[in-house]
Amino acid sequence: QVQLVESGGGLVQPGESLLLSCAATGFTFSNYVMSWYRQAPGKERELVASITSRGGSTNYADSVKGRFTISRDNAKNTVYLQMNSLQPEDAAVYYCTARYIRTEYWGQGTQVTVSS
Repeated sequence: QVQLVESGGGLVQPGESLLLSCAATGFTFSNYVMSWYRQAPGKERELVASITSRGGSTNYADSVKGRFTISRDNAKNTVYLQMNSLQPEDAAVYYCTARYIRTEYWGQGTQVTVSS
């Protein structure tokens, strides 16, 4: 059974950090490009960051470059998103996704709230 389970979301103040994790089961994790998306209320879903199957290449949305870092541990079937200097505009539900050719899986999401 395929599962992507995100964790690490929560409430933080502006300027603080969070580490999101996404644990994958039920498929060959090391074959898949992993990404983090986010969606805030009333806004379109946004691709935040992606990492290739072996971690050799990453991409970031301009809005998070220099503050967020995506990484993966293929031995643990886990992808991470380190988020630093969080701002209110980063508040959203963050989703982990896995993509390989025409197959795509999504997690259930984890809420990130940034408020003073």
